[in-house]
Amino acid sequence: MSQQVGGRCLVGEAAEIDETGGRMDAEGGNISADGSGQPAVDAFVAHRNLLFTVAYEMLGSAADAEDVLQETWLRWADVDLPAVRDQRSYLVRITTRLSLNRLRAVGRRRESYVGSWLPEPLLTAPDVAEDVELAESVSMAMMLVLETLAPTERAVFVLREVFDLAYDEIAEAVDKSPATVRQIAHRARTHVAARRPRGMVSPADTRRALDAFRRAVEVGDVQGLLDVLAPDVVLLGDGGGIKQALLRPVSGADKVARLLASRQVQVAAMSLRPAEVNGYPALVLRFDGEIDSVVTLRVDDGVITALYAVRNPEKLSHMRRATTLCR
Repeated sequence: MSQQVGGRCLVGEAAEIDETGGRMDAEGGNISADGSGQPAVDAFVAHRNLLFTVAYEMLGSAADAEDVLQETWLRWADVDLPAVRDQRSYLVRITTRLSLNRLRAVGRRRESYVGSWLPEPLLTAPDVAEDVELAESVSMAMMLVLETLAPTERAVFVLREVFDLAYDEIAEAVDKSPATVRQIAHRARTHVAARRPRGMVSPADTRRALDAFRRAVEVGDVQGLLDVLAPDVVLLGDGGGIKQALLRPVSGADKVARLLASRQVQVAAMSLRPAEVNGYPALVLRFDGEIDSVVTLRVDDGVITALYAVRNPEKLSHMRRATTLCR
């Protein structure tokens, strides 16, 4: 069980018990019975959800974020703890540097991605939606805006705007001077402001649009779709070359409405159900109980301006259980 304490997400139990009664570290390795190494484990587990959130917001991939956390633990396990003044900041710094390295590497990989690349959707706990700023920062729409930033700009923006780190702390994490970080932060804010949703949309407004959209799709109601779609709506699909999906975005309410109406949910083995994804209401399409697609929305002024459909099965593993995100 986790809880928020002073803006930090803490986990009640720092390590599990193995069958022999010994403690297990964050990698699943045994810790000696005298507790050697336990302080490092306690500190890492206490901040794990925060570190995952930092890595996920920088990478847009839960799988890559998990890999970064594994690397963070390996670095942290070798740290001289008594010499660390602020464990949280130190861990965030490690995670940020590793995320930057991975972000630069995956950027090249995504250039050859089949079709549109979309962030990996997360089934999120209800308390994520209660933190409005956190929910907006991990929304599919905002994650795609973050994708347009250069790696260092993304790191600076995330650490400053989402996690409210001081410029001096960010400077250490990205290996820049505080003055340079301030300039990068200003440039990133300007870039994001020009591309982010026009206003902060409440989950209730998103849910209303989602419910109208779902009813129209289920019965193939073109007019019902036109009523809830913005004239310049864009539909993106991500199959990753594994599942059939749109290879290019489809734009315009009429094209999107007719495409969706032609694929109405009419098979008995198919279900379209609401879920909380990346802090906002979304839809999960299942065939015979198995997740086939996750559909998230961008809503502006009460109408849907973008639809994101993730079908790539490699991106759906974190839809099986809720992920705890925190700042």
